[in-house]
Amino acid sequence: MEYGKILIVEDEKSMNEILRMLLEGEGYEVVSAYDGREGLEAVKKDIFDIVLTDIKMPVQTGFEVLREVKEQSPETIVIMITAFGTTEDAIEAMKAGAYDYVNKPFKIDEIRLIIKKALEKRHLSREVKNLKEQLDNSYRFENIIGKSKCMRDLLMAVPRVAESNSNVLLTGETGCGKELLAHAIHKLSKRADKDFVAINCAALPEGLLESELFGHMKGSFTGASSNKEGLFEVANSGTMFLDEIGDMPLALQAKLLRVLEDGTYRRIGGTKDLKTDVRVISATNKILKDESATGRFRTDLYYRLNVIPIHIPPLRNRRDDIPILLDYFLEKNNITNRRFSNDAIDALMKYSWPGNVRELENIIDRVLTFSEKEIITAEELPLELREQLISVEFPPDGVFLDDILMETEKLYLKKALETAAGNKTEAAKVLNISFRQFRHRLKKYGID
Repeated sequence: MEYGKILIVEDEKSMNEILRMLLEGEGYEVVSAYDGREGLEAVKKDIFDIVLTDIKMPVQTGFEVLREVKEQSPETIVIMITAFGTTEDAIEAMKAGAYDYVNKPFKIDEIRLIIKKALEKRHLSREVKNLKEQLDNSYRFENIIGKSKCMRDLLMAVPRVAESNSNVLLTGETGCGKELLAHAIHKLSKRADKDFVAINCAALPEGLLESELFGHMKGSFTGASSNKEGLFEVANSGTMFLDEIGDMPLALQAKLLRVLEDGTYRRIGGTKDLKTDVRVISATNKILKDESATGRFRTDLYYRLNVIPIHIPPLRNRRDDIPILLDYFLEKNNITNRRFSNDAIDALMKYSWPGNVRELENIIDRVLTFSEKEIITAEELPLELREQLISVEFPPDGVFLDDILMETEKLYLKKALETAAGNKTEAAKVLNISFRQFRHRLKKYGID
């Protein structure tokens, strides 16, 4: 059975009834209007996938319906029907945005095929739009990488979580891969062939966030120039990912709770309830239980979201994953002739990674961009990482800094001579000082 919402605008009652029975028999949701004015009232109250309208009608013509539908709901497909069609009418209809133009009498199979193709176009345009939004806000890597015990345990749980239809709450610090994990759960679920729709609840002001989630009707607020589907409508039968759910305003939390409880919601400015079947995966870097205790987050909503809790550990708690993440980033950038030295890996392993995997990838991208060396050493890394290799301990009586600097300088002078096989000119070059400066320092410390 096909899914789609169709409005029939046809003043000839028998034809209207024939079309309605035909389309309902195909599994479509059908609304009938018996003149142009009644049809436009229906468009103001709801969003249709297809409007099937006669051209010659009393009160308002099919062309007026076409123009108003395209203004109210630009993505709705309009198919024109007439018993008095001319070439000029067909051209005018297509210019005004009609999908197709059908002459009466038509064959049942003909109208069935036209509507099937129109719905395929409608669904495809939705998927393309959703895919573009996903690419514009895409996560940074395609696979979840980890060999540490905590990540192995997490990855083993993902297929079982995906198989369930329960809501999931992902917790963890910024940059640890919550959206990536949400994608993995969706891809392994029974909803994998449906849309995965993501939105960041902290990125939009309250009014815009409500419009994005639940949609709105034309004229419901300043700037609402046309009807708009909400993401809960777009994600129907699929998965909705609500990132930074802890930042959702309290007023919207009540509306979200209703969706989770009975699957119903209402567009801004709408007059009727809509149904949706969506699995919700939410994510936050906040402790929602504490937020609910202080009144910043609804306790009843917290328990609705937290059916299956999953915590993603920060990178500093799974340092064993860093070497394989480095290999992955090199492979991702199609780099096969470069590697990280042991001292570079040591520095990366010791760093605390407040930005987690996202910060690691950003730093690796930067290093690969500005260094052309085959072996990337610790010297190529940012200062805050190189500092991890310096071990500083103070005895109870403190230290004598001048003595430490003198011993360090002597060490480097001797090492430079050794590297240059005793050639003082070459040793000076290693230290990036002049031959005269090098000879003076050798004499200062009695090094021959």
